[in-house]
Amino acid sequence: MKLLTLILAASSLTAGAFGVNAKSSSVISKVGLQKPALVSALRKGSADSSALFRRDAKLTRGGAVPGWAAYNDALDAKPLLTKALTSLVGWCLGDLLAQLFIVGGPIDVRRLVTLSVFGFIYHGPSGHYFYNWLDAKIPGTDAKTVATKVAIDQVFWCPVFMCVFFTYLGLVAGDSFGTIGTKIQTDLLTALQGSWKVWPLVHAVNFRFISTKHRVAFINAIQIAFNMFLSVIGSKN
Repeated sequence: MKLLTLILAASSLTAGAFGVNAKSSSVISKVGLQKPALVSALRKGSADSSALFRRDAKLTRGGAVPGWAAYNDALDAKPLLTKALTSLVGWCLGDLLAQLFIVGGPIDVRRLVTLSVFGFIYHGPSGHYFYNWLDAKIPGTDAKTVATKVAIDQVFWCPVFMCVFFTYLGLVAGDSFGTIGTKIQTDLLTALQGSWKVWPLVHAVNFRFISTKHRVAFINAIQIAFNMFLSVIGSKN
C-alpha cells in the first residue's frame, strides 16, 4: 500500500513536471466522467489534448521544471548518455530513499553506488535501445498497439531485465554463478509480481501518451518508488 501511494505521488509530480496544466486536467476529468479511466486514456485520438505527449508535436522547451529546456537539448544532442545519466539519478534516489525510510540506519554508500552504476550502465542504455526498437517495430498509439507493447514489455523484457539486475548485483558482490542462479530462482518471481502490480498501467500511459525520447525520463520519475522495492529485494541475503 505504501508503495502504491509512492507511485501515485510520483505520478502526480511527473504530470506537473511534464507541464500538464489545468486545462489539460479539465479535459481529462470530463473524459473520465464519461468512461472508465483506462479505456478513455487509450481511446483513439485522446492524445490530441496534450501537444507535449504527441510524437509529431513540436515540444515547448520550457515547462514547469527548471532546466527542462536544457534536458531536451541534451536528449537531442546525446540521447544515449542523457538517458544513462537520467537512470543514474533515478536509481540513486530510489535506493537513497529506500535506505532512509525503509531500511533505516546509516547510509550504505557501496550499495548506493552499486545501484546508481547499474542505472547508468544498463537501465538507461537498454531502455534507450529497447524502446526505440519497440516503437520502430510496432508504431502507433491505438489501444491494440499499446496493449501489445505492454505485453511485450512485461512478459519478455521484464524477466530479462530482472535476471540482468540480479546477475549484476551478484557479480559485484563476488558471488559464484551458482549463488546468482539460486538468487534468481528465489527472488525473480517476487520481483516480477511486484512489477506486474505497477507497470502495466504505467506503461499503458507511457506507450499511449509519452514520446519515444522521453520514455526513460518518464519511467525513472515513476520508478523512483519502485526502485525502493527493487533495492530492498536486491540487497536481501
